[in-house]
Amino acid sequence: MGQVEDIVLIYEQNGINIKNEKSLHSSIKQWYVTPGDRFEVKVDKYVIDLVREDSLIEIQTKNFSAIRNKLRELVKYNKVMLVHPIAAEKYIVTTEKTNIVISRRKSPKKGKLVDLFDELIRIPDLMGSDNFILEILMIKEEEIRCKDGKGSWRRKGISIVDHKLLEVIEKITFKEDKDFLIFLPHELPENFTNKNLAKILKIPENKARKITYCFRKMKIIKEIGKLKNELIFEKL
Repeated sequence: MGQVEDIVLIYEQNGINIKNEKSLHSSIKQWYVTPGDRFEVKVDKYVIDLVREDSLIEIQTKNFSAIRNKLRELVKYNKVMLVHPIAAEKYIVTTEKTNIVISRRKSPKKGKLVDLFDELIRIPDLMGSDNFILEILMIKEEEIRCKDGKGSWRRKGISIVDHKLLEVIEKITFKEDKDFLIFLPHELPENFTNKNLAKILKIPENKARKITYCFRKMKIIKEIGKLKNELIFEKL
């Protein structure tokens, strides 16, 4: 859908939350903004990323738990869209402390749309609200790492310091239950287990459990019994 462009935004709160804002979060706001939008607007006791007419747009790159209570309060009286990026393509850029680039390589890890359940598991109940929309951005990004000796031992002391948006590849919107049926393929048995779902979607069984947890909360499926230690589900 195109490269990130520089767009002038309207600041409502004298730069509140802007100073410490990460590049990815900031760039996604710039990608979304349209004429007339306002951002960093205080609504009740909360500061909102973007306000568009009668809608509130919140961008969360990770950790839905951190804004769970905020979203639950806002949807009572407002239309709210939550935007979450998933890196379908990632490049690892490593720098010295002086910001001189040492290397740039393509990561073998590729995010998929089904990864949204890693976060949705924190707020599946919100999908039942007519005021709530979830929008997923499949993106290309750079992960910026610094050879500063302060990072994880797994990365040999290299720290992850930022993520930068390169491109938005696709936008997928979830407004109602039927939008999630892509994760319950036709070839899935009428009564199925997490193992069945994992096999058909070609995902780990742990990921399948996150999907069925969310779908039970959303009343898309129901638990109807057990087969040995495996739960059995039925589509509603």
